[in-house]
Amino acid sequence: MRAGLIIVGVLLLAAGIWVTVGNGSYKKTDTVAKLGPAEITATHDQAIPQWVGIAGIVIGGVLAIGGFVSKR
Repeated sequence: MRAGLIIVGVLLLAAGIWVTVGNGSYKKTDTVAKLGPAEITATHDQAIPQWVGIAGIVIGGVLAIGGFVSKR
């Protein structure tokens, strides 16, 4: 249990730092026009909000510290 907390905490911490620095993004596809069976779509890169990265850093830090400090 203790090792699991440490591993998950460090992974969340690293992912949070990666997102906060500005490297996190995802693709979003929008339908621009639709005429009968024909459809025009556009794909855009969207940045992951910075608050998600900060939350990952905080939660990951708490989990990692909790794993290091736990007695069992």
